[in-house]
Amino acid sequence: MHVHHLNCATMCPRPAALIQSEGGGLGPARLVCHCLLVELRDGWALVDSGLGTRDVAQARERLGAVFVRAVAPTLDRDECALTQLTRLGLKASDVRYVLPTHLDLDHAGGIADFPDATVHLLAREHVAASARGGLFGRDRYKPAQWRDARFQLHEPRGERWFGFEGVRPLAGSQDELLIIPLPGHTHGHAGIAVRSKDRWLLHAGDAYFSHPEQLGRRAPIGLEVFQSTLEVDRRQRLANRTRIAELVRDHSDQVSVFCAHDPDELAQLASP
Repeated sequence: MHVHHLNCATMCPRPAALIQSEGGGLGPARLVCHCLLVELRDGWALVDSGLGTRDVAQARERLGAVFVRAVAPTLDRDECALTQLTRLGLKASDVRYVLPTHLDLDHAGGIADFPDATVHLLAREHVAASARGGLFGRDRYKPAQWRDARFQLHEPRGERWFGFEGVRPLAGSQDELLIIPLPGHTHGHAGIAVRSKDRWLLHAGDAYFSHPEQLGRRAPIGLEVFQSTLEVDRRQRLANRTRIAELVRDHSDQVSVFCAHDPDELAQLASP
């Protein structure tokens, strides 16, 4: 399978010093929305979808004033998955599957740009996003982004994969795409594993936010506070972060792990 690493939204929250990784310099902080465009034998799959074209055009209405002010997305249509796909000579209808790690607004906005695709998601995430409960439910979930989508919902039951349990293969695809339950950030948060050539890629979504965490260290203080504020289950989130660090320690020769928002991880994986 050929895999394209895409940035489907740049976000510039401030103050920069609170979220930059070690050696991040003095400029404005920058987070990305790291998405994958995966070529399969029977079509294309999009792993996470960043912000969509309608989000960029109607940011305050679709994303909310709180998100726009606090996270400061650049709102560049050229970064939308649909635009990048078109530059590769593909059409929206070529995307058969969308696999969001979860339905937070910065991960699910592009779903609306691919109406012919089937969206594969853990069932618990769909329930949580539809209910929009809790302190931040209405701010993090924006049903307009995915209300008209065709979902195929999965339960966290299945095989084991490098010690992770309840792993579900993507139904309908002939290739190796796995949904790996990683709850904690949200109730139905998942990682997506893609078999590429002789190794696995694990898109860990928001199971962690910066590269030091996959090495067993803490994130910059601003990202630690942000993760703690939005978590729905602290015990599960921290346990999964520990398991990811163990995966990197023990199996880095077989698996490349990355999260949704670290720009350095994206730059490294997207380089030729």
